[in-house]
Amino acid sequence: MTSDLNEINSPAGQPSSDNDDLDKTQPPLSALRHEIPTELYRQMPQLGRLTQNHPRDNEDGLTFLMRLRASTTPEDAVTFTAFAAKPKMAIWWGYECLRHAASELSANDRHMMELVATWTTYPDDENRFRTAREALYAPVRSPAVFLGLAVTWSGGSIAPNDPAQVPEHRAPRAINSAVLSCLSGAALNNRPIQLARFIDLAAPLFRSF
Repeated sequence: MTSDLNEINSPAGQPSSDNDDLDKTQPPLSALRHEIPTELYRQMPQLGRLTQNHPRDNEDGLTFLMRLRASTTPEDAVTFTAFAAKPKMAIWWGYECLRHAASELSANDRHMMELVATWTTYPDDENRFRTAREALYAPVRSPAVFLGLAVTWSGGSIAPNDPAQVPEHRAPRAINSAVLSCLSGAALNNRPIQLARFIDLAAPLFRSF
């Protein structure tokens, strides 16, 4: 996985091309569930209960993200990103946040991060259920395990033998928990720096590519 979200590859199923003429015929891709934050808040009311600040009418995602960053509760920017981006892209962002935090990982957490990285590259049910088996029975809910749970709840059926669909708010809540718990583990004087880095990593998700 790349450490720079400015170099996001095309999502699975989306061909990429260096041909300028071909690119001009294709609409810009978006990493977001909804382009307008107010629509996201309407469609996912759980988000509104988790942030102190709410978007203004016709405010775009990047503008709202930067307003959250400058607010008295900048952690809201993490929560907003976790919900705003499509599951694969949000999990990718969460992975990068944890990786950039550079905290010491246990052997179990390193293994979990490897499972998450594999799923972001090959996001099929086999890799999702493999991650689920490890995350659901992990003895400690570490940031890496929360990210594994986000993979588990990223879409599709809850289990191979259970056709029930995963509620769409479960993955972003797990991503939010992963990134915020990672942030809380940083030294107090380093948290603002860490949070700023996480938001910097999020910003490219709010631009079409």
